[in-house]
Amino acid sequence: MKRIARARTRRILPLAVIVPAAALIAAGPSAASESGGGSTEADESAKPTIVLVHGAWADASGWDEISESLQAQGYPVVATANPLRSLSGDSAYLAARLESIKGPVVLVGHSYGGAVITNAAAGNPDVKSLVYVAAFAPDKGEGALQLAAKYPGSRLTDDPQAPVPTALNAVPLSGGPTDVDLYIKPEKFSDVFLSNRVEGSRADVLAASQRPATPVSGAEPTKAVAWKTIPSWYLVATDDRTIGTENLRFMAKRAGSTTVEVDAPHAVMETNPDAVTSLILQAADGVHPSLAKTGASSSAFAVAGASGLAVAGGATLLIRARRSTRQS
Repeated sequence: MKRIARARTRRILPLAVIVPAAALIAAGPSAASESGGGSTEADESAKPTIVLVHGAWADASGWDEISESLQAQGYPVVATANPLRSLSGDSAYLAARLESIKGPVVLVGHSYGGAVITNAAAGNPDVKSLVYVAAFAPDKGEGALQLAAKYPGSRLTDDPQAPVPTALNAVPLSGGPTDVDLYIKPEKFSDVFLSNRVEGSRADVLAASQRPATPVSGAEPTKAVAWKTIPSWYLVATDDRTIGTENLRFMAKRAGSTTVEVDAPHAVMETNPDAVTSLILQAADGVHPSLAKTGASSSAFAVAGASGLAVAGGATLLIRARRSTRQS
């Protein structure tokens, strides 16, 4: 996937630390490998499978650059399809897919994919970490569209009373009035999904190739909540116009997630794939950076071991993160 130039637009947080790769490597084993606990050498070298779940108005190709980076570091990757038909059905589909994977899993969801992983991972002992990428992290009984309306910021609708969010086109299928596919209107796609941060031709391609969701996928209530029992990491996109940045912050804090904030649109994988990859690697390594409360002043933090984050050839690693405290 073509990497979008973002020298001017990417600013994850006010404070940035440039860490030489050589220093990371010299620092020795990661915190995870130093913790011991009787693990065998084979156990320590094993890497979890990273399962990537896309959301509405996207598809699995949105993970391409991130998948390539993770595979280059030796991680098995599954960028699975998400049917986008109903929350219960999509969650059951993913749960079955997870059952076919042997060994530990890091489960990553973007946007509506976050609601799906929240339900699908509940009760699965092989899912060791959850990663929410500008994603829904609902509690029991909550639906995605309900959460998008909690605080202002989402541009899916300018009329809360409208039966269908006003940024969406409802394309009839063969059934009744609710049997429709929902697409973001082409003229609104760049603003709502990309915050106008992607060059016009690429934005047009993404708008043309979007996969629709159904009304029930956004309205159906959550039945199981994996983040209450599985450690979670959360990327807050600070220019999210689909879910809304304040809604992201609310869900990250409520889940007690290890949280970073990135100056990015909702489609952060498109504009900031390195930041997404870095957070996934933290979750894969089981490293919890030292973070401060959301809304507090920013500070640099210690990052995951060299196996996950070192850059070869004497290059430097740009780490920019917002600190947030894990809530119980």
